[in-house]
Amino acid sequence: MKKAVLLFGMLLMAAPAHADITHKISSSVQLTVDASASQATRLGSTYSVSGSNVSATLGGLTAPASATAAATMNSGTYSQTTDGSAFSFTETFNQGDAIPTGTTVTSGVAGTLPAFGSVTTTAGGVAGSLAGTIDSAGTMALTAGGAGTSATGQFVSEITIR
Repeated sequence: MKKAVLLFGMLLMAAPAHADITHKISSSVQLTVDASASQATRLGSTYSVSGSNVSATLGGLTAPASATAAATMNSGTYSQTTDGSAFSFTETFNQGDAIPTGTTVTSGVAGTLPAFGSVTTTAGGVAGSLAGTIDSAGTMALTAGGAGTSATGQFVSEITIR
């Protein structure tokens, strides 16, 4: 029996080793240059009036003549309630933005940017000498560009043994 176990053990030791080995290599370079952009917000018209010891036939806003026009102010008539007494009076009007004549919108994009009351503009990036390479050994070379650019390189080596 000992000889059979010993023989069986020797056979197992003589069997070739077997394993699945997988090696994956991937690399990538991403170069980005930011686009310029502008965001314009059309502001509406506002009107307010306040005071004391003043009687008024209130003014207000007159509706715009079209969807591209701005509302206008309709002045009121005001008089002092008690002659010779102190009074205060404040009337303010801010005319909103009208859409300028000739502004065209095609497929949701304005051909020219209107000069509205609130505009935020960011400059686009400058590619300059922006570049990136990765060789088969995983050596990476990334060169910075101008403002508004980015370069990202990645090299991944994965070994799986089963």
